[in-house]
Amino acid sequence: MHIEIQLTNIDTSYIIKNLYPLYLHDLSGHYGHLPNQHGIYEDTDDVKTLSEQYEVQNIWWEKPGVLFPYLIRVDERPAGFILIATPPYCNKGIDYFVNEFFLLQPYRGKGIAEKAAHLVFDQHRGKWELFTNHLEANIAGQKFWRRAVCTYTNGNYIEELGETFDGMKLIFRFDNLHE
Repeated sequence: MHIEIQLTNIDTSYIIKNLYPLYLHDLSGHYGHLPNQHGIYEDTDDVKTLSEQYEVQNIWWEKPGVLFPYLIRVDERPAGFILIATPPYCNKGIDYFVNEFFLLQPYRGKGIAEKAAHLVFDQHRGKWELFTNHLEANIAGQKFWRRAVCTYTNGNYIEELGETFDGMKLIFRFDNLHE
């Protein structure tokens, strides 16, 4: 099984946009979110179509060198995505932030997500931050990030429960500048 990450551009952005509604549906299982009145997983009823939802995501391809939209491929097939942000789209003192991370169900439990995370971490050196839902409904996500970050850093990371711009989260921080 060949696992790779591919930095996408505007010409390949549609692949991540195709996967994004599946990601939001997946998250609804953790957060209990329901689709809006138009059947779209969005916070408001303003978004009526997937096409409109796609437009909101365009910022990821409008800021190269600042926002990094990676596609995860397994044996050349799209398997998920990782969206990485840099300042000013992350907290002060942080160089890289894992904004979104998604792997399609058929690829889970095979070490693919951890390998993809490590590949992305290797692409960018500096101070990293990511957070995940701290609730019991997301035990699998917590275990995944704990394992992925711990194995990548050989246990040299910070894990804490804290308040974020998105509410209370389990926060992971590490530095791979000198790896």
